[in-house]
Amino acid sequence: MLGDHSGLPADRALLSPPPKAGLSCKTVLQAVGKVLRKSKAKPNGKKPAAEEKKVYLEPEYAKSRITDFGFKELVVLPREIDLNEWLASNTTTFFHHVNLQYSTISEFCTGEACQTMAVCNTQYYWYDERGKKVKCTAPQYVDFVMSSVQKLVTDEDVFPTKYGREFPSSFEALVKKICKYLFHVLAHIYSAHFKETLALELHGHLNTLYAHFILFAREFNLLDPKETAVMDDLTEALCGGGGGDGPGGAAGAQNHVKER
Repeated sequence: MLGDHSGLPADRALLSPPPKAGLSCKTVLQAVGKVLRKSKAKPNGKKPAAEEKKVYLEPEYAKSRITDFGFKELVVLPREIDLNEWLASNTTTFFHHVNLQYSTISEFCTGEACQTMAVCNTQYYWYDERGKKVKCTAPQYVDFVMSSVQKLVTDEDVFPTKYGREFPSSFEALVKKICKYLFHVLAHIYSAHFKETLALELHGHLNTLYAHFILFAREFNLLDPKETAVMDDLTEALCGGGGGDGPGGAAGAQNHVKER
């Protein structure tokens, strides 16, 4: 082991200033109302389409970033760093930043507003430690994700930080599992809470985080293209490429249920 993962290079360029918070709920709701009115306005009194427009795909919002840094170069494994160290450092960093990004809209992600953990036409279920399927609200699901990942990244047997400790043989599989969960949270923010994120003027932070995360996952094959197909349109817009072309790719993404 080389020591504490937080000291490795990946942590410095993910997000520059932390997302700002502190705006009142009333202020945010007023701003969201303006965005809603803008996105739903139709010429000649026509009714809006049955499927609500994905505001996050509008060019003026999709192009927003907090840095022009080349993430494709940033995610490449440095020659002097062990692969597992690199995966551990970045995974821990992504966990903290996804958690931080979600916290900015958590007061709007309630059991009443988000009764299921849904992303577009996809619904996610959680499985407890006994393997029991749990249908839960979005905030409950996110809490399960954050608690589960926090437990893993602070476990010395899984993410060792002391010299001489080895990574477990199952480490890569665990990293893939964590990345899947973090993807679910990011996708839900876009699908259900982008308007609040826009009202808070944090869409640049969200886009930067998503692009960095997806490019890192691609570099090390940490996400199944079938898993990410639900957001292929966004991935194409932000990263210049989507998921697979098979049944789980963009062409095959229909109404379905995803399980942990």
